Amino acid sequence: MVEHKKLSIDPTTLSRARELRRASTPAERKLWSALRSKQLCGLKFRRQHPLPPYIVDFYCHEKRLVVELDGGQHNEVARTAYDLERTAWLQAQGLRVIRFWNYEVETNLAGVLEAITRACGFEVD
Repeated sequence: MVEHKKLSIDPTTLSRARELRRASTPAERKLWSALRSKQLCGLKFRRQHPLPPYIVDFYCHEKRLVVELDGGQHNEVARTAYDLERTAWLQAQGLRVIRFWNYEVETNLAGVLEAITRACGFEVD
């Protein structure tokens, strides 16, 4: 039997992840309602998941997929640079990162779910 090592995450990061879950945006809640409980292709997604030093919006370990939702603040120059750095770090860990704007989730949830489904390697009818 293979033992799985539990990643040691500092209590501050865990606390911050819990706080982010409680204070989720309407777009995050809407997407989570479609991803939770293995509703999408039977895949388990986690929300506000710590991948130290970062906390990602949604994560599917099985597919090594990070799904990020961005609001208007992500158009600011400093935030864009931070997002690029963060994405590069996540990709260097062997993860695939896809991003959607909050308004995409609010206005076209089916399209967002289709894109996530494709990113997970599944065909879409």
